Amino acid sequence: MDQAESCGVVLVAGCAGFIGSRVVCRLLDRGVPVVGVDNLNDYYDVSLKFHRLQSLREREGFHFHSVDISDRIELASVFQRWKFGCILNLAARAGVRYSMENPYVYMATNAQGSLNLLEEARAHGVEKYVLASTSSLYAGQPMPFVESLAVNTPISPYAATKKAAEAMAFSYHHLYGVDVSIVRYFTVYGPAGRPDMSYFRFIHSISNGLPITVYGDGEQSRDFTYVDDIAAGTVLASKRLGYEIINLGGGNQPYSINDVIRRLEDIIGKKAIVNYTPAHVADMNSTWANIDKAKALLGWQPGIGLGEGLERCVDWYRNNENWLSTLPGICDTA
Repeated sequence: MDQAESCGVVLVAGCAGFIGSRVVCRLLDRGVPVVGVDNLNDYYDVSLKFHRLQSLREREGFHFHSVDISDRIELASVFQRWKFGCILNLAARAGVRYSMENPYVYMATNAQGSLNLLEEARAHGVEKYVLASTSSLYAGQPMPFVESLAVNTPISPYAATKKAAEAMAFSYHHLYGVDVSIVRYFTVYGPAGRPDMSYFRFIHSISNGLPITVYGDGEQSRDFTYVDDIAAGTVLASKRLGYEIINLGGGNQPYSINDVIRRLEDIIGKKAIVNYTPAHVADMNSTWANIDKAKALLGWQPGIGLGEGLERCVDWYRNNENWLSTLPGICDTA
């Protein structure tokens, strides 16, 4: 039995998000009742969030509340209605570059929102708290990144707010005994992702003969991790561990952006038109996860390789191309 199956009702914050919706599905598949909260913000077109949410609403055992976790009063009302055994906090403002344009909303959700959830966990005796964090914290560190590395040099407001959320989670573990697992995600991709994500834009642009803008020379690399593998690791991290930080990444080797483009060209059967521009100051050059800890503590390792994962992404895009092509942001550079 998974730990999540034995902890009663689970709260998933950010349930309409790319990863959050997959986590909810995984829990429901195991018969775990889920209460989902999401503010359905318009960082990207909300029709994609409603697309995910609609499928969840059709599932037995799922209950939804339109709530912003940065609003203490709204959030408290959810905890007054339900008794939770576990909180999975996947509610976050994502996107490194946009965090430079509007750092305040990142601070509100990623830091203040996390604090609000921890306060409710303390007040209501919630035993387990899982925080979704990021590989962006490892900027400047030697690869492959291990969890014991110091992460004191965040190079974007996004990373800084995630660091704040991690620090606060440790405080609540130390002071109040909240059992905490922090899972650091490495470049999550898959069907129904955010339209501003590079692979999503690449698929759209290559399919339609449109140019792609790549910041840098394209040799920057990422430890791409398929979304269903990430969801599986997140659910496994709901077991009682005390306090742990755990990498969830591809683990084998990072792949360059140019390699991803070449693979998509082969899958789609068309050549990409690529415009290279100077690298962005907030971007990391490479990410690569050491996942030994996830294997040892969770029995987790990724099961979907990059080739299979990209094929699934292209298939999903083709099956939904008519309405996806209308989403703002899918043709934008990033």
